[in-house]
Amino acid sequence: MSNILHVGLNCIEPILDMPTNRSIPNKRWHLACTAIYSSRALYSLLNQKKKKKKKNRKLPVPSNPSFVVVNFKPEAFSSIDHTTLTAIVNEKNFNNLLEFGGIEGVADALGTGIKNGIDGSVNDVALRQEAFGSNTYQRPPAKRLFHFVVEAFKDLTILILIFCAALSLGFGIKENGAKEGWYDGGSIFVAVFLVISVSAVSNFRQNRQLEKLSKVSNNIKVDVVRNGRRQQISIFEVVVGDVVCLKIGDQVPADGLFLDGHSLQVDESSMTGESDHVEINSHHNPFLFSGTKVADGYAQMLVTSVGMNTTWGEMMSTISRDTNEQTPLQARLNKLTLSIGKAGLAVAFLVLVVLLVRYFTGNTEDENGNQEFNGSNTKADDIVNSVVRIIAAAVTIVVVAIPEGLPLAVTLTLAYSMKRMMADQAMVRKLSACETMGSATTICTDKTGTLTLNQMKVTKFWLGQDPIEDSSLISTDLLNLIQQGVALNTTGSIYRATSGSNYEFSGSPTEKAVLSWAVLELDMEMEILIKDFTILHVEAFNSEKKRSGVSIRGEADHNTVHVHWKGAAEMILAMCSSYYDASGRMKDIDDGERMTFEQIIQGMAASSLRCIAFAHKQIPEEEHEIRETSQKLEEDSLTLIGLVGIKDPCRSGVRRAVEDCQYAGVNVKMITGDNVFTARAIATECGILKPHQDINNEAVVEGEVFRNYTPEERMEKVDKIRVMARSSPFDKLLMVQCLKQKGHVVAVTGDGTNDVPALREADIGLSMGIQGTEVAKECSDIIILDDNFASVATVLKWGRCVYNNIQKFIQFQLTVNVAALVINFVAAISSGDVTLTAVQLLWVNLIMDTLGALALATEQPTKELMKRPPVGWTEPLITNIMWRNLLVQALYQIGVLLTLQFKGESIFGVNEKVKDTLIFNTFVLCQVFNEFNARKLEKKNVFKGYIKTSCFWGSLG
Repeated sequence: MSNILHVGLNCIEPILDMPTNRSIPNKRWHLACTAIYSSRALYSLLNQKKKKKKKNRKLPVPSNPSFVVVNFKPEAFSSIDHTTLTAIVNEKNFNNLLEFGGIEGVADALGTGIKNGIDGSVNDVALRQEAFGSNTYQRPPAKRLFHFVVEAFKDLTILILIFCAALSLGFGIKENGAKEGWYDGGSIFVAVFLVISVSAVSNFRQNRQLEKLSKVSNNIKVDVVRNGRRQQISIFEVVVGDVVCLKIGDQVPADGLFLDGHSLQVDESSMTGESDHVEINSHHNPFLFSGTKVADGYAQMLVTSVGMNTTWGEMMSTISRDTNEQTPLQARLNKLTLSIGKAGLAVAFLVLVVLLVRYFTGNTEDENGNQEFNGSNTKADDIVNSVVRIIAAAVTIVVVAIPEGLPLAVTLTLAYSMKRMMADQAMVRKLSACETMGSATTICTDKTGTLTLNQMKVTKFWLGQDPIEDSSLISTDLLNLIQQGVALNTTGSIYRATSGSNYEFSGSPTEKAVLSWAVLELDMEMEILIKDFTILHVEAFNSEKKRSGVSIRGEADHNTVHVHWKGAAEMILAMCSSYYDASGRMKDIDDGERMTFEQIIQGMAASSLRCIAFAHKQIPEEEHEIRETSQKLEEDSLTLIGLVGIKDPCRSGVRRAVEDCQYAGVNVKMITGDNVFTARAIATECGILKPHQDINNEAVVEGEVFRNYTPEERMEKVDKIRVMARSSPFDKLLMVQCLKQKGHVVAVTGDGTNDVPALREADIGLSMGIQGTEVAKECSDIIILDDNFASVATVLKWGRCVYNNIQKFIQFQLTVNVAALVINFVAAISSGDVTLTAVQLLWVNLIMDTLGALALATEQPTKELMKRPPVGWTEPLITNIMWRNLLVQALYQIGVLLTLQFKGESIFGVNEKVKDTLIFNTFVLCQVFNEFNARKLEKKNVFKGYIKTSCFWGSLG
């Protein structure tokens, strides 16, 4: 038994594995769990031994000792339960929190180190998920296939067809008896069933695809600290006790408590409806809620509730994504279908009137050549049968006129393109964006990460007016100031597992570049600096201020406060009145030296470097206490410490992608926060600016200048602008509004929270999947998964392909309908009967149109698409070229089929039934050639590239 107990304890050893850095209460808690588990295991094994004696039989010891573990799970986190935690946060009950020992008490009860987070081992995470649940919420059940069948029955086309089928069935049985009279009506019912089946299955599959895309888009990456290491995990893997790192634009992944941070403001409008931002701090309001957005500042939070235990989880479990979105093109096609249906009804009514007049005026004859209607001598049954036959012919005209394949073609095209765009690094969030992107005339793009690689590295360093290659030449005091400015004025972090292992840097690309330079080149020890100084106040970086600041007090000197600023070089320079040279001496900045610094900054910018400046000011404690009430850092009379130039190389394929867009008639404009010189250098390198386009010819403008234009000047100059530098989010929004007023279809890329207004205003909002904040992604129509401008160009190509494929099918479908309508109309007027029956026409519509939609909707994008000018909003759906193709093809079919109708018997020497079969087969073959002709709307060679389109050949076969 001792061996068995020893095995049982070995099985739980990984679960109760106790790191050496645990606090004393945590160690006691683990020892208590071990003691409880051991005693219960021993008690259970003794009971098993008694039972064995009673039954007088001996159980063999299992060969696999792991199965001996007793079905007992330690009562983890016994000092706190999720109900208590949820109540504290949801009710924002600060007094209850204090009674519990404050945030530290909660962290202690959850076994979380405030600095190092949870252990993060597989067993630790599993234990927490078992005790508090996982960070997922129940979704409403997905719509079943039956739901889409019911929806298909609501379609006006289907209802008309069902009505026609019922009439045809009744009249057919009346005229020909039940044995043969059900053929036409029954066949229409079968056709309706097939239409509903195809439509329902297509919509069902599209719904499933959107559900999958929704799961992908909801899988947000979250920064957490586990075992002292900052790492990214899925939002679904967050557990209670995790320490989560938050920054501007992040979505709060779970309910929790504020641990540490500065200037944190949260947008709780999604929960409360209040638009004002809520300040979060540890003294008055440390409560954070899942689903809210970080509006400003940065912080670390302790997760207290996840998944369905959060208010957001309860709310989201009742909401399902609307996957029945109707795109603008679908709406236009439905309108077109309705118009054609009305025309068909008008023609059918005309045919009905003409045939009834001919019949009752005695102008029709039966098969024997006798007059059908002879006044009172004609039997009532014969009159009814003749009228039924006439109405059936009119119903056939209606069936011919309705192009039921159009909605199906759009559904297939959008579903296919969405799937292929996902493979091309573009996730469509709104179906309408697929087709709207094909009409785009202007793309406003960011620089960092979209046109560039976002792999930044410090390549230049200036102290005073001298470039520094060797850090040993820097004086000790000045080196200490630089290290303070880097280590304490940052949202990034550094992790090193052991003294011999490599450093891991986390944060924004700029922060990582500066931190790696300070650690590897200047031998900065970040942990020591954090211990030696206390951070008093922080002003976080955002895209409007373009700088961040911090005030600190040293542990060794309580009488002095140091203020450090970091940000855009020319903005920091404007705040400085002096500078340090390489030897550490302070010198005043006069006009001449200020100009020299500006030339240094411009020189780095012209080399495509992002220029960052560091500045410092030392103030007495008394002065700091006076300013502390205004919560503002010193912003004037600073001393410039140094300048660094950060290189972010352009992406390899971006120049080609920009040229493709420009060749396609789409203007590409770069909107960036960098200065004019850096922006111009990058724009020239990417091909947005030509080398001869001078900075003075209005192609390059600063955001402030654009903002200060009069409305008339903005409207006049907006088309000429290629680059906007030093722009604010408001400038970006202003440009989008101006472009839309001039009739442009505008696509905008954005990654930050401040880009949200422009993303919402644009016709197509494109957010970045890697660097983009969750707020930006939610407001966008398409997410570019790899942050690459080349993917934006691919989306443009797919958008044009969607529009072009739908135009192809419209031409194909309308040609079929026009030809059939005219033939049946002429035949009905001339002979009193229709050549193509309702069953035949439905067969053509079902087989040819469904497979035709599949063949034409799955055509791949071609290079020719990018050689055409943008379609824009005003372009009609059916172009002049399409009308030309449609009419020529329809007239050709009408000519051939009418010739067979009136001369077929004499030409081929056949009877009327064989002639009708000949007409039908000829009509079907005409549609095969019609499908080839529809592949190329403007090209004469319609066979080009057909070998590569396997789907086309499969549908045709």
